Amino acid sequence: MKTLTKIFLASIGVVFLAVKWSEPTFNAESLRGARVLVTGASTGIGEQVAYHYARFGAQIVITARREKVLSQVTEKCLSLGAQKALYIAADMASESDPDKVVDFALEKLGGLDYVVLNHIGPSPFQMWEGDVEHTRWLMQVNFFSYIQMAWRALPSLEQNKGSLVIVSSLLGKMASPFVAPYTSTKSALNGFFGALGHELALKKSNVSISICTLGLIDTDSAMEKVRAITDVPAYPATDAALNIIITGATRQPELYYPWMTYIATITKDWLPSATNYIMRNTYKYNP
Repeated sequence: MKTLTKIFLASIGVVFLAVKWSEPTFNAESLRGARVLVTGASTGIGEQVAYHYARFGAQIVITARREKVLSQVTEKCLSLGAQKALYIAADMASESDPDKVVDFALEKLGGLDYVVLNHIGPSPFQMWEGDVEHTRWLMQVNFFSYIQMAWRALPSLEQNKGSLVIVSSLLGKMASPFVAPYTSTKSALNGFFGALGHELALKKSNVSISICTLGLIDTDSAMEKVRAITDVPAYPATDAALNIIITGATRQPELYYPWMTYIATITKDWLPSATNYIMRNTYKYNP
């Protein structure tokens, strides 16, 4: 059994490397002057995405809730080489703010080439205890605002052969303890934008959709939650951000970062009992 498992995992690794080898070459110069909207850009992955776009000479609009922090990020973007860097403070739990953000970006940049939807609402890392209202609120922030912004931006993206980049999570592909509300929102993102990608392809749309499946990333908010509960390795936000940008720029439908997340999603279906055992023994639970 162990030998078969090793052969199976090795085969997956070979297939993954073959797929990566065949991906289009990233042309950094293609992002010079590109008009980009990045959400959840005050800290973490979104902040690093903004900095990478700035280094490539893009025109950027960023958004999050905290205006003071957004101002600091835009200043750094300009110092790194962004042709333009603007911000708009917004609360994605609001019904009107998602549209307001897209309209602001369209007005200030004159159109959009890339929309990177990355924002998330805070959610406790703990057993679910029946808080339906929090789950409903989180679904608004992590899911409904995404589809609202995507719909608002689609006409401009269509006109400019643009790319819609959705930052999702491994937890949207496989269930995990302590994150039931968060997992539900990421699963919804995967389902909706996977279906939308098919629909756009059937219509021969100019818009590409990239769904980015991320493992544990070393952002401050993530590490604060999991540090005492799991020893799963975390990967650098700046590297994750660069991979997200490259995936959108090369119009790839999916990103798995780090590459082991791809292995995890496959073994979940092929070896469900083993995957569940590993998942439940990855976390420390002291009732």
